[in-house]
Amino acid sequence: MIDLELLLTPFLKDSLSADQLRKLQSHFDLLLKWNTKISLTAIRDPQEIVRRHFGESLFAGAQLNPKSHAQLADLGSGAGFPGLPIAVLRPEIEVTLIESQRKKVAFLREAIRSAQIANASVYAGRAEESKIKSQIVTMRAVEKFESVLPVAASLLEPQGELALLIGAAQMQSARANLPNFQWREPVSIPESRERVLLVGRRISTAT
Repeated sequence: MIDLELLLTPFLKDSLSADQLRKLQSHFDLLLKWNTKISLTAIRDPQEIVRRHFGESLFAGAQLNPKSHAQLADLGSGAGFPGLPIAVLRPEIEVTLIESQRKKVAFLREAIRSAQIANASVYAGRAEESKIKSQIVTMRAVEKFESVLPVAASLLEPQGELALLIGAAQMQSARANLPNFQWREPVSIPESRERVLLVGRRISTAT
């Protein structure tokens, strides 16, 4: 039996409530079940799934400082990371999971339904066609990272923040591909040697 609360402790500032733990457990259990049929994560060890996916996502959510009733778009959500754990941790944020693959969309909708995550929804389609605008856009483990960065930036409202969960080696690429962004100092992910949270805001060009 996996002790979610214990495994997640290094990634959090505050303790999770019983209801938050229940929702995360529901997502975790469903992920293990579906992952035997469709490839949601290449990681198979349950404890590593908790640390790498849930822990990293919750760490990012704890670092964000959104305005009240903020909108967050999770681009290329896949199995729901980091969007779903952030929605569980931060119920004041409205989270939209953007995913174009039908099987993953089906998983995300079932995860939201079974875990009863009221502040999360799924956009089934390509981000470029979504017309979504959010105060926060998150991105993690997406293919074609460099080409997707401008798409992520296009989803931001003015003064919005782009939060990237990436390897340290990708930071230079992020800065080079989005030169009109001002980046905070990267924050190292707990229990990882090279994973960081990099947050940037578009520099206003208004005169």
